[in-house]
Amino acid sequence: MRRIQRSGWDRASSCYERYWGAQVRPAVEAVLAIAALQPGERVVDVACGTGLVTLPAAMQVQPHGRVLATDLAPKMIAVVEQRAHDAGLANVDVDPIGAESLGRDREFDAALCSLGLMYVPEPAAALAEMHRAVRPGGRVVVSVWGERRNCGWAAIFPIVDARVSSDVCPMFFTLGAPGALRAAVERAGFVDVAEIRLDVCLVYANAGEALGAAFDGGPVALAAARFDDATRASAHAAYLESIAAYADGCGYRLPGEFVIASGRRP
Repeated sequence: MRRIQRSGWDRASSCYERYWGAQVRPAVEAVLAIAALQPGERVVDVACGTGLVTLPAAMQVQPHGRVLATDLAPKMIAVVEQRAHDAGLANVDVDPIGAESLGRDREFDAALCSLGLMYVPEPAAALAEMHRAVRPGGRVVVSVWGERRNCGWAAIFPIVDARVSSDVCPMFFTLGAPGALRAAVERAGFVDVAEIRLDVCLVYANAGEALGAAFDGGPVALAAARFDDATRASAHAAYLESIAAYADGCGYRLPGEFVIASGRRP
C-alpha cells in the first residue's frame, strides 16, 4: 500500500496544485485558522503534499519558529523544498517519511495534517504518532474529506477499480462519517476535541479540468496511468456521466464536504 501511495503521489505531484489547489483551499484555511500558530512555534505538517499548509504555516511562525514538512512521496517533498526556497522561507525542513513515524525526540507545538489521513493505511497509528510528537499542551488539527454522499466526485474510485486493480484508498470516506474523525482524535489521547464540517463547491471550467483533477492530479493517478487508450476513454466517459447532474454551462460545480477536528495533548 505504501509503495502504491508513494508512486501515485509522485506521479500527481506535478499537477496536483493546478487541479486541487483552489478546491481544497477552504480546508487549508480552516486548519490554519484553528491552529492559530504563533511566532516561534515548532510545527510538523504531516502528509504535506505540495506545501499548501507548510508555506503559510512557516510564514506565521517566523522568524524563529520552524516547520517540518513530511510526506511519503519524495517528489511532493521536492516541490515543497523548491517552493520554500523560491519564497525565501529558510525555516522549512523536509523529510520524506510516512505519517506513522515522525522520528524520535521531536517536541512540536502543533501537528497539522490537511487532507492526508484518508490515504494513510493506519490512521490510528498516524494520530498516535502525532500525539507522541507534540509537547504536553501541544495541539493537533486534521482535516479529511466528508461523507461519500456529499462528495460529487466520489464515483472516481469504483470507476477506476472496475477497470484496473488499484488498491487505492479502500477506506477513503471512513473518517468522513459523522463523529468518526472526532472519535479517532480522542482515541489517540487528545482532549478538548472539536469537529466541524464545511460544505464546499468544486468548480471546474470544463470537462478537461474535471477529468484532469479526477484522473491525473489525485490518488488514482498511478492506476489511471495503466489504462490503454480505449480504457481511458471508457473511464472518462463514465466519470463525466457520474457528474453530469452538476454540469454548469461548459463546466461543472461539484458538491464537496470537509471535516476538521482539533484537540490538545494533556
